[in-house]
Amino acid sequence: MAVSEVRNSIDLDVGGTFTDLVMVYEGRPVMLKVPTTAYDLSVCFMQAVDEAAQTVGLQRDELLPRIELIRYSTTVAMNRLIERKGPRVGLITTEGHEDVLLIGRGAQWIDGTRLAERRALPLQQKPEPLIHRQMVVGVRERIDARGHVIRPLDEDDVRRKVRTLMDRGARALVVSLLWSFANPAHELRVKEIIREEYREYHIGYVPVIMSHAVASRLGEYERTNTSVLDAYLQRSMQIELSSMWDRLYEGGYTGPFVMVHNSGGCADVFRTTASRTYNGGPVAGLVGAHRIAASLGFKNVVTSDVGGTSFDIGLVVQSDVRNYEFNPVIDRWMVAMTMLQSLSIGAGGGSIAWINRDLGNRLEVGPQSAGSYPGPACYGQGGAEPTVTDVDVMLGYLNPDYYFGGRMRLDRGLAERALERRIARPLGISVIDAAVLVRRIVDEKMASAIRKEVVLRGYRPEEFVLFAFGGGGPTHAAGYADEIPTTVVFPYSAVFCAFGSSIMDVMHVYERSRRMILIEPITGKATSDYEPFNATVRELLEQAKREMAAEGLPVEQARFELELDMLYGGLIHSKRTATPGLAIESEADVWQFYRQFEQEFSEAFSPHVVNLPGGVYIDTFVLKASVPGQAFTIPLLEGTSDTADRARKGSRAAYWPSLGAHADTPVYDHTLLMSGHSIDGPALIESEFTTVVVPPGRCYRLDEHGLGILQATDARRTIDADSDAGREARLDQAGAAQPA
Repeated sequence: MAVSEVRNSIDLDVGGTFTDLVMVYEGRPVMLKVPTTAYDLSVCFMQAVDEAAQTVGLQRDELLPRIELIRYSTTVAMNRLIERKGPRVGLITTEGHEDVLLIGRGAQWIDGTRLAERRALPLQQKPEPLIHRQMVVGVRERIDARGHVIRPLDEDDVRRKVRTLMDRGARALVVSLLWSFANPAHELRVKEIIREEYREYHIGYVPVIMSHAVASRLGEYERTNTSVLDAYLQRSMQIELSSMWDRLYEGGYTGPFVMVHNSGGCADVFRTTASRTYNGGPVAGLVGAHRIAASLGFKNVVTSDVGGTSFDIGLVVQSDVRNYEFNPVIDRWMVAMTMLQSLSIGAGGGSIAWINRDLGNRLEVGPQSAGSYPGPACYGQGGAEPTVTDVDVMLGYLNPDYYFGGRMRLDRGLAERALERRIARPLGISVIDAAVLVRRIVDEKMASAIRKEVVLRGYRPEEFVLFAFGGGGPTHAAGYADEIPTTVVFPYSAVFCAFGSSIMDVMHVYERSRRMILIEPITGKATSDYEPFNATVRELLEQAKREMAAEGLPVEQARFELELDMLYGGLIHSKRTATPGLAIESEADVWQFYRQFEQEFSEAFSPHVVNLPGGVYIDTFVLKASVPGQAFTIPLLEGTSDTADRARKGSRAAYWPSLGAHADTPVYDHTLLMSGHSIDGPALIESEFTTVVVPPGRCYRLDEHGLGILQATDARRTIDADSDAGREARLDQAGAAQPA
């Protein structure tokens, strides 16, 4: 089944506080949110499906047989990792290398820590290993870097060591042998021996993870870490997803169940490793933003997602989202996988405001979150700590009677008492001053994260537009986007990550480390032996086509792209480069590949460090195989010359720091606004799942696509953004970003 031909689909994004759903049913879009049930994610999953069915007048068992595709992004695996609730894992490695994970790398001391923690050097400690030393064994074998067997596998030794691990309580096994990605024969045989000893039909069946299958890349420490994480998280993922699948099957669903990957695509849940699900929601939002930016003509975009627990940032630069972390850190562990780059900090609607007495009674916001249960104090579910949502209620930005479209009432009195007791009284200030201070801190925390993400990569914030999404994005965007001139708010901002997954391609990423010379050092002569290069690509292509066919995907519609990790001689770190083709057939092809590498290397670092006399080497092959997702277009709407008064639904008192006081502020119904409407701040614009806060000095207008544009009032008056000149200025404003 071609993904682009799907008519009825459901996309779910399970966050730490809320679960978002986007459904397309017979051409009708349905968007909704439900609280996340952390104790059992299948509960909120099915609750969202039930509410979606009711929206179109059906029951669950009437809707699900008509749904053709369900896509899902989740944080369940990472939550289990944080809670350290995985099984007891055993590791089988090459004899003499049993302490690789314990030795780690120098950066292991600070991997995954916050800046404040890194500064406290005396308190730094290496992370507690997921595998205890007694659960690591070395077997007698050795394969060299070229894949040649130096020491044959001692099978009797393997059987003894496996029994030892099982007797010590192993409930999952990892096989990570030296240079296994160059020749996996020994890892495959070890797995066969394990299955001979412990059959799959035994009650005590244990999963076996082979490192070459998880990460076929150079780097023993990172490859082993990735395999250990997959083994540690697999069982909890299996239990969670099995529960969801059982409920879907009982409801009549028979289509594919697809997981969002942090590589920028998605794949069948049965062909997804646990580590690939990490950060799936933010990546879906980034990929969705990339496609929308292309439709709108925006070349440079900062994506900002304010959820209940975190604030996630991603970048689209020069219409490209190919910014990767090649050795990302998951929790405290550096892993061998390629992930789209995004930054997450602990700042969201549920972030708790607290006083840090160790730092002289300094007010802090986050990273701790109240979650959805008990949630912020204003939820009335027993939460006693003041959160950002409590502050927004106190300042008048959120309507207590219209939260979640009125289905969830907020208690302003509880919010006030929590702020007074925990913040205002200890600091000796008024409750309103405490609320203003908390909001200023969280907004500046978000602004600082954007500033670092953009400026430290060599770009200027004023050359970007900002996409504000998540339930809290439109509410806080005016506070954290001061340096970015234009902010875009979407009708589906509150469920943007789920929307992003609905337009993602189905994509698999295949990596293989294989060192090759492209340009010889000193002589500068291009390689004339093309077969090793082409053979490696053929192997990856065959694997990709085989797995896509097994998933029922139309291989004839697949798009294949090759990227190479390349470096100059004498360098340690490689630069990932998109290639102009999939094969090298001539010397001209070699130089074409090199010129692409030189251009990207120069842009990333500097033309002054190009070192052709040192030679050019290939380290790793990366093949992306993708099947196009559902078509997406942004409609052009007929504008209106009427004022926005028809959408006004009343007013309420809201506190504006620039005025230093509460002011009676007009409130508008977002669903009644039309293209061409413009509203000057101060104003509050409410929709079912979010509120756009427009402070004094800002204006909010709906453009020709029905998208909300938040800008400084002076910028709006200088150029009519709906005119041809205005549209050109808007596109120029988001034009080519050059390194600062």
